[in-house]
Amino acid sequence: MLPHQREIMRTYTATAADHPDVALQLPTGSGKTLVGLLIGEWRRRKNQERIVYLCPTRQLVNQVAEQAEEKYGLTVLAFTGRTVDYSPTAKAEYRHADRIAITTHSSLFNTNPFFHDADLVIVDDAHAAENYVAALWSVRVERLKPAHASLHAALRGVLKSVLEPISFARLSGKLEGSADRSWVDKIPAPEFAKVRDQIVEILDVHAENADLKYQWSMVRDHLFACHLYLSCDEILIRPLIPPSWALAAFSQPKQRIYMSATLGPGGDLERLMGRRAIFRLPIPEGWDRHGVGRRFFVFPEMSCRKDDATELRRQFMNRAGRSVVLVPSDRARDEIVKDVRDGLGFSIFTADDIENSKKPFITTSQAVAIVANRYDGIDFPGEECRLLFVEGLPTAVNLQERFLMARMGASALFNERVQTRVLQALGRCTRSLEDYSAVVVSGGELPDYLSDIRRRKFLHPELQAEIKFGVEQSKGVSLCTLQDNLDIFLKNGGDWEQVNLEIVAERKLAVQEPFPAMDELRAVVDHEVDFQQRLWQGDYEAALDSAERVLGGLTHGELRGSRALWHYLAGSASWLGANSGASGLETKARVHFGRAKGAAVGIPWLVLLA
Repeated sequence: MLPHQREIMRTYTATAADHPDVALQLPTGSGKTLVGLLIGEWRRRKNQERIVYLCPTRQLVNQVAEQAEEKYGLTVLAFTGRTVDYSPTAKAEYRHADRIAITTHSSLFNTNPFFHDADLVIVDDAHAAENYVAALWSVRVERLKPAHASLHAALRGVLKSVLEPISFARLSGKLEGSADRSWVDKIPAPEFAKVRDQIVEILDVHAENADLKYQWSMVRDHLFACHLYLSCDEILIRPLIPPSWALAAFSQPKQRIYMSATLGPGGDLERLMGRRAIFRLPIPEGWDRHGVGRRFFVFPEMSCRKDDATELRRQFMNRAGRSVVLVPSDRARDEIVKDVRDGLGFSIFTADDIENSKKPFITTSQAVAIVANRYDGIDFPGEECRLLFVEGLPTAVNLQERFLMARMGASALFNERVQTRVLQALGRCTRSLEDYSAVVVSGGELPDYLSDIRRRKFLHPELQAEIKFGVEQSKGVSLCTLQDNLDIFLKNGGDWEQVNLEIVAERKLAVQEPFPAMDELRAVVDHEVDFQQRLWQGDYEAALDSAERVLGGLTHGELRGSRALWHYLAGSASWLGANSGASGLETKARVHFGRAKGAAVGIPWLVLLA
């Protein structure tokens, strides 16, 4: 084992073995998979415990199992697919604690998990788990999905009575301007309560045919603790924080270990996982400045018009042979698929094509993998791929995030989460110290996010240096210069080594600053989770107390949007309590709604609530 791996394992056994929730932060390429597997193997042998190791995708399950057996000499079991297809022998070996089980997040976070009796759950790539954890308590009804059409129409009919005419037109897809496409809103708690019974009746009838049966079963009896969000394409019902304590398979094990290359200090992991207090092990010394591999950033839009940038993409793909393209939507994927097919004739692979194995892609010399709505979980180290395109990375990935950022102004709450997504997207092809990859950034908000000198100081020193160099090389140059620069980088010879020394020198000067107000956000996260837990139980007065404790800790100027959110939540808990017979809460509801209105301008229904 390497020194930093030994250090973190010794720290774990000395300080963290008995904590119910533990977080290990080890950078990409530092061998966190081995650390996690060895901790699991140690506990399996020492205590005869059942160990479940979770990965985001089936492809990663197979990759970890292969590494464990071929690289580390550990005998493990890979579980993918349907429970009924699991081998009887494999199931018996897991139950008798003979081997570690490697499976997907979704195999645990479902309504009837086979792995309901683990002693230790290890969550790898914990930053990516939110999609799978929250999904279990999220009812997403998509207007353009054929299986959801009748359900969406029925819900629209009910919601019409609590919506302004323009909002109803947007929800129905009848308005198609840019403001209409970006529109997001929510139904406030008092209005949601008016239509709750009708919504239950509709979903009871339609959920199974819409393939939403299991998600609906998880929230049906707790709608009072959920929120209903709207956009032109979707209706979303979900709680603010996933109630993972209600899933015995996750809450009852002796310990949960969360592993990630990026774990921020502001309590975001607790919000994602629905846990109150997660004990964090310190990052091994020196890794706070140590990068993984080398990335050469190219920002075509700093020199090219759209048509030229498309031609540049083809030229880059032709030079590299194999490339990966990350895009935010199926529509963007289809556009690039058509362009690659018509302009290059390369083999094209989608996320489904490489879900179980990357071999067809990495054994094809002229190939493009085009992946929509996935910015982590699929890795292409070494010679597998040297060219990555990241186009239009969204800062928000669900309606709740969009509403809280765009309408409540609570962007500071998501600084860690957005940065983690960006870092994971940019690192798909640099997975070890020896890796190198060109990263072409274009479209949407991502180029502005990375090139913003005010925001850059919050990034890792290595990334600051790489981005600064990439910006300098991308401004005001010709297509030929950009192509020549890529050739020098891909050859990775003496010319590039001189450049690399410049980047290393710049890294030494860079300092990473923490996001503002992280200490306040971390200090209140226990109360946030407690609020959701109390609300889930229908204990409105206790939920109000937790919300007011959160508000007592949010004083920083950057957290005005978060205060607006929590005044609204406190007002909603008060209103629900008052309507269930608790005396004196109606006045509190009016006070908190009034303060929410003052902190979040531009939400008309907050004015009405106040």
